[in-house]
Parts: sequence; structure tokens; C-alpha cells
Amino acid sequence: MSILVDEKTRVVVQGITGRDGSLRSKYMKDYGTRVVAGTSPGRAGEEVEGIPVYNTVKEAMRAQGAIDMSVTFIPGPGLKLAVMEAIDAGVKYIVSPVERVPLHDAMEMVSAAGKAGVTLIGPGSIGVMSPGKAVAGWLGGNVQWANRLFQPGPIGVLSRSGGQSGTLPWILRKGGFGVSTAVHSGTEPMLGTSFADLLLLFEKDEQTLAVAAFGEIGGNQEVEAAEVIESGGFTKPFVIYIAGATAPEGQRFSHASAMVERGHGSVKEKVEALRQAGAYPVETLKDIVPTLKRLLRS
Repeated sequence: MSILVDEKTRVVVQGITGRDGSLRSKYMKDYGTRVVAGTSPGRAGEEVEGIPVYNTVKEAMRAQGAIDMSVTFIPGPGLKLAVMEAIDAGVKYIVSPVERVPLHDAMEMVSAAGKAGVTLIGPGSIGVMSPGKAVAGWLGGNVQWANRLFQPGPIGVLSRSGGQSGTLPWILRKGGFGVSTAVHSGTEPMLGTSFADLLLLFEKDEQTLAVAAFGEIGGNQEVEAAEVIESGGFTKPFVIYIAGATAPEGQRFSHASAMVERGHGSVKEKVEALRQAGAYPVETLKDIVPTLKRLLRS
């Protein structure tokens, strides 16, 4: 099994005729994702990499049938309209590999998705991959690198860093582990889906025996994950490395959502919360594999 995306997931790409949309659609299709349609207003009737293009998501659904997921390659200022369009059409999963989204737009999107029961990954997420099955977004980069970095297996992967979303599966692979699903939660200050939300999904996935994560300073994702673990919502081993231990207060680390402010969001604060909840924070990335081996043997 896996979470969010697999070989059966039917995907529409909003913004498919743009440079990123066309390039990433080819990658997704070549990897095995069922990209059944794309949208670009005014470009209906065209094709991109053999994928039919429609003006709107609703038009795509009338022509192609049910669509499970949208991947939005839309510039930040236009993302809200695209996400609202997908929600209105009844798409239940949306992946938004888009940065520099106006904060109020992001707040409206997250609120609308929540009310409609839609899972919004991002904004600022490079994507979701279930190795050997499908990819939504551009996680992995190209088929050759995706096959090199990711192999199927029982470890769920969460990351707040786009780059480390590939590094962590590679470390796991070198250590003898594969990945059930890898998710980059996103880089924007306001996100649709957090570590805590994703842990609840991994809890239900029989293939996933444990979750490994790359965290960062700033924000509440790691603390919220600790709360889910402490409440019993996630009962499998959770091993996490949190970057940014030496960053001074007020200094941005990596991207906008990674900043310690007024003493909140520090590595120390997060490690304490996670350890108290029963998770396994580690000091370096190389500690993740031996920690998983110890926990899964016991």
C-alpha cells in the first residue's frame, strides 16, 4: 500500500502547457503516473506528451471521467484560483509545487480545502512519491534519478526540505530500507497538510512499519507530530532529524517557514516534545538507519 498516490490515482495537471507543467508532466507520465488530462485556459484540444488539454478541470472530468488528484503548475499569484477550481470540481487531492504564494491566498486555500474535505499538499511542496507506483510533482527530478534514489519498502518519509526529500530515501536505501511513500510537506508559511496529518495516514497504511523525517527549526509541525504520537494517533516508530540547531533566533534557515522567533520553534524545544511523546529524535542523518534497525528488530 501507500498514501496519497499510487498506480491507480488519476491525475490532472493544471498549467500543463507551461514550461514546468509540460516538463514535469512528461516526468510523471514516464514514471508511471496516470496523468489523464491537463488544463490551460484557451488551449483546449491540444496535447502535451500525448496528454489531452482542456480549458478547465470540470471539462477534463466530463471528458475523462473521475479525477482523483490535481498537480498545479501555476505561478504563485494565480494559484488560489487554480486550487479553488479543483476543489469546486470535486478533486480530493491537490499537490501544489508552487512557491511565493501570497499569504492571504494560502490561508483561503487551506480553509476552503479543509471545509471541502480536500487534502492539499503545499504550497511549496515538490511533491509526493510512492516508489515504483507513481509520483505527483517533481520529487525525484527525472526517472533515472528517481529509480536511483527511491526503492519500494516499509518506511514512510516526511520532509520539510525539498532537497532532503530525496536525500533521506537515498540514505534509507543505502541502509537496506525502502520507502512506502515520501512526502515533501512544503516550504510556505501556511501549509495545507502537516506532519501530524500525514502521520495519521501512515498509521492506516499496512505497508508502512515506521516513519523517518527531516525536520527544521521554526513552525509547529514537529510539535504537532509529537502531540499526535502522545495521543496514540500514531503508534509506529517515528525517527526524525531536525536541522538548524545552531541557527540564532530570528535568522531564517533554508526558507520562510524555518525561523526561530521569540524562543519558539527551536530544535531543543522540538526534540524535548518528541522525546517526551515517545518519538526518536536523532543527532545526525546517519543515525536514522541504525535507529530504525534497532526499533524494528525489537
